[in-house]
Amino acid sequence: DVQLQASGGGLVQAGGSLRLSCAISGFTFDDYAIGWFRQAPGREREGVSSISRIDGSTYYADSVKGRFTISSDNAKNTAYLQMNALKPEDTAVYHCAADRDGLAWLRNPLLPIFGSWGQGTHVTVSS
Repeated sequence: DVQLQASGGGLVQAGGSLRLSCAISGFTFDDYAIGWFRQAPGREREGVSSISRIDGSTYYADSVKGRFTISSDNAKNTAYLQMNALKPEDTAVYHCAADRDGLAWLRNPLLPIFGSWGQGTHVTVSS
């Protein structure tokens, strides 16, 4: 079975940093793209960032540009999201997801329609 496990969340003060990890198992690590998405209480799930496993191209939501950095370590089957200068509005449950055939990525790399999802990790940013 395909499994994605996000970790690294926690409580941090505004201006602080966290690094989220997404461990992927159960299939050959040649998925088209990996994405990070988040969902705050009472809000819809939104795309944060995604990375193409093919050419390394990356996309970011405007709200996180310049603060968050996505990366992927193919050898470790792990993706990361480095989050700096965190704001209270970044508080959410963060999920990682895989797009295995590229259809979701090519449609919109930040749309939460990727095919494989893992359980999220909570990020709370205090003011």
